[in-house]
Amino acid sequence: MMAKIKAGLLSLRDLFATAWWIILVVGIGFVIAFQFVQPAPPKKIVITTGSESGAYYQFAKRYATILAKNGVTLEVQASAGSLQNIDRLEKDAAQVGFVQGGVVELKDNPDEEIDSPLLSLGSMFYEPVWVFYRGDKHFDRLTDLRGKRIAIGQEGSGVRQLAQQLLSANEISPGDHLLPLAGMKAAEELQQGRIDAAFIIAAEKAPVVQVLLRSPGVKVMSFSQANAYQRRFPFLTRLTLPHGVADLVRDFPPSDVTLLAPTANLIIRSDLHPALQSLLLQAASEVHGKSGFFQHQGEFPAYKDQMLPLSPEASRYFKSGPPFLQRYLPFWLAILIDRLIVLLVPIIALLIPLLKVAPAIYTWRVRSKVFRCYGELKFLENELKQEFDRALVGQYRSRLDTLEEMASQLHVPLGFTDLVYTLREHVNLVRRTLEKLEAQT
Repeated sequence: MMAKIKAGLLSLRDLFATAWWIILVVGIGFVIAFQFVQPAPPKKIVITTGSESGAYYQFAKRYATILAKNGVTLEVQASAGSLQNIDRLEKDAAQVGFVQGGVVELKDNPDEEIDSPLLSLGSMFYEPVWVFYRGDKHFDRLTDLRGKRIAIGQEGSGVRQLAQQLLSANEISPGDHLLPLAGMKAAEELQQGRIDAAFIIAAEKAPVVQVLLRSPGVKVMSFSQANAYQRRFPFLTRLTLPHGVADLVRDFPPSDVTLLAPTANLIIRSDLHPALQSLLLQAASEVHGKSGFFQHQGEFPAYKDQMLPLSPEASRYFKSGPPFLQRYLPFWLAILIDRLIVLLVPIIALLIPLLKVAPAIYTWRVRSKVFRCYGELKFLENELKQEFDRALVGQYRSRLDTLEEMASQLHVPLGFTDLVYTLREHVNLVRRTLEKLEAQT
């Protein structure tokens, strides 16, 4: 039993002695390949949104729920709006943020590189420009608001920036009548009659929009010059709020309302892990992919506003959907396998030629044990044939006995035992030669 164990250990020693350099080369290859592997994605990221009563914040909360199911914590931070969101992203205070279309000025040359650490994951939904107003008079142009008290959003918001752009285009200059009110505060002031109009830029499901659409005495302006605005501001899209869609019982609105809308865009830092980009897009598809007042099923997410370059990961997502592994496996398992594949492919490519060489080296190593005995045997045979000395017969026999003992104690794999038996036969052959020479003298 012990002999079998010893033989097995010796075979393992031979195997390791053959394979150690292969292990070394593969280990070096593993270290080199690891340098090119994306690190594992972080388990927590920050999204900057808007006011807690706004659509950005509510949508981000839904994103957080979806990401939590995949083991990723999405911290939702309120903000003043799009401009502050961009500032946070550029300063790396957040990794993801909602940004209103048109906030970042488009380059005259689309091919010109933009010196920005930000990329777009695409447009998520339309953000209609709602101009709510009080009074019996019907308004369909912004010039009708001249001299009125207007809420245009707080500092740092995309609402304020776009409202100022549109009012300026209608030669309505800044002044005390343009008030830094936003969201529910602006809605409350309009309901109480303390202001005359309010700019609200939000999805139709935003609480502030739903409140104002159902507020007695509050109307929503239909843009009669929508086509002209589209020409002046390419990031705007003409939308129609269908007759009665907000409230079928009240028949509100009483007629089709023409609105203008930028898109809400999901902007990321360019160094955000690709796997998290894909996960965010999957969440966005789940949240924004349904039909609504202004969009068709599956219309979003899409790359509609090109104020920032589209992320390569988003481009792949729009063409072919989520990564293959993420379609069928839990997120973290898919990421682990994906990283392992990146490591294993070059290692396997390295192993294939090495494994082809290894058997030959192993065979040579095993046979070399036998060949060392053959070397001694050959030297002895040559000595007997060329320089036989009868006085050294005892020494010759001792050397042959030693070689035979060595042959009998050689431990080789079963596939190589024929070499040992052949060696022993050749030892006996030389022994018979010695006996003949001894008899002749």
